[in-house]
Amino acid sequence: MKIKFLVGACIASLVGLSQPVMAGTTLDAIKQRGSLKCAVQGPSNPGFGVPDTQGRWQGFNVDFCRAIAIMIFGDGEKIQISPLTTQTRFPALQSGEVDVLTNNTTFVLVRDTQLKFNFPAITFFDGQGIMVPKKLNVQSALKLDGATVCVQPGTTTELALTDFFRKHNMKFTPVVIQARDELTRAYAEGRCDALTSDATTLAAQRTTVPNPADHIILPERL
Repeated sequence: MKIKFLVGACIASLVGLSQPVMAGTTLDAIKQRGSLKCAVQGPSNPGFGVPDTQGRWQGFNVDFCRAIAIMIFGDGEKIQISPLTTQTRFPALQSGEVDVLTNNTTFVLVRDTQLKFNFPAITFFDGQGIMVPKKLNVQSALKLDGATVCVQPGTTTELALTDFFRKHNMKFTPVVIQARDELTRAYAEGRCDALTSDATTLAAQRTTVPNPADHIILPERL
């Protein structure tokens, strides 16, 4: 299972500084600014983070931003939401552009040791899935030999996809697109046979494509 987490910039950032020092420095900066800079998946991920018709962000991950702001300021509205892609989220956290990530990001050891991030709380458990159009008449990911698959680059999702196909002696052609909405659009337009992501994210993205009922999430979890 993939482990989802809340990445705390408040207690991890630059190499060579102790965690308690960084906690105090970052927290002081947040208080002085008067708001929490919080990153979520962008530009939108229904159910997890999406702006409503008034431009106010709503969703599971956004609620964690508000919860942190309540702990700091006693006011859940003192947040600045930054919708970031898989490629921009870590540089933004390292540079201080944002204070915290609450987007769907997998907790793996390399992000502790190399990026010097800390994961103070796991907030979501999920598994990676694959979605396909029903018209392909495919009921299992094991029947996708030779398929083209839409996937975000530089992610554990991309690595797990490669491992899955290698393990089962199958081949695939990746269609690599960074932005999630563009990736889903490419899938909906038929530029790839399948779309892979966290299963709950696939369910969320399915609501954004024409005729959602024409698409199924296969049973396997990568």
